[in-house]
Amino acid sequence: MISMEEPLIKLEKVGKEYGVGAAALTVLDDIELSIDEGEFVGFVGASGSGKTTLMNILGCLDRPTKGKYFLKGDDISSLSDDRLSLIRNLRIGFVFQSFNLIPELTVLENVEVPLFYKKTARKKRKAKCLELLDAVGLSERTTHQPAQLSGGECQRVAIARSLVNEPTVLLADEPTGNLDTRSGAEILKLFHDLHRSGKSILMVTHNLEIAAGLPRVVELRDGRVLSDREQRPAATDGEV
Repeated sequence: MISMEEPLIKLEKVGKEYGVGAAALTVLDDIELSIDEGEFVGFVGASGSGKTTLMNILGCLDRPTKGKYFLKGDDISSLSDDRLSLIRNLRIGFVFQSFNLIPELTVLENVEVPLFYKKTARKKRKAKCLELLDAVGLSERTTHQPAQLSGGECQRVAIARSLVNEPTVLLADEPTGNLDTRSGAEILKLFHDLHRSGKSILMVTHNLEIAAGLPRVVELRDGRVLSDREQRPAATDGEV
């Protein structure tokens, strides 16, 4: 996608190694990537291709061994751990395969957690979270705990929580991996709806049918970008 504005994300010769010397393992090698605001990009590749490591770097959970990572023009790769943590909390939303909900809390309380740590006033916090839960179709489940929900409902809670800080970009790591076909299709449709509303979304998936429904797909192999293609989605409503 061609844009005259500063890209949302820009990677310049990003590499990641674990270990040192002859024992060093190269996981990412000279990754060049540019993603504009409002894009929905899927990352695919075989196990060990580097896609999870790349997502961790994009999500500020890890830092590259070499190269530069720019988020809206800011050089993220050179920041301190404290600054990375702040950016991670305020500018990046995460949705994981395993939901990562706190079992002792209610649905509403789970969504409130990021705002609690921001010391948002209770009334404002509750109102915002109820609005998000209504948007993901869970207005009738606010007092339930995760154990009382289906997998699809748990993932909807996780999505609402990821949006509560109004992040710059939403990162989803195999968000349908633990769901049955029907629930997975519903969650995927929700992501497409969020994209149509203007959200920037990066999604790791091993499911090639899901990837076929995304506007842009980056394929990794052995730590390098094998292909980066825009495509006409085959299933824009989340059908899998």
